[in-house]
Amino acid sequence: MKKKPTGLVDTASWYCSVTLLALILIGSIRANSISDEPVRGSQLRNRPCDEIYVVGEGETLHSISDKCGDPFIVERNPHIHDPDDVFPGLVIKIIASTDRKL
Repeated sequence: MKKKPTGLVDTASWYCSVTLLALILIGSIRANSISDEPVRGSQLRNRPCDEIYVVGEGETLHSISDKCGDPFIVERNPHIHDPDDVFPGLVIKIIASTDRKL
């Protein structure tokens, strides 16, 4: 005669399954995360034009405007006093057009 598993065994098995699934998901997220290396060269063209954009090394407002299709970057970012004074790490607001230049 077989004994049915008790509620405690079922609960422990369920928690082990959930924990294993969480560890697998965390491992896959970590493997697919963005590297901490700076973006340079041809990688600049492949960066997405998100609403919040961080200027990369070698980029200018003109190059970002051309890439993202937003000619009003200076108007939307009152913290930019001089369009020629753009530096890596500067955070700007972008409203990308639907017909991006690639």
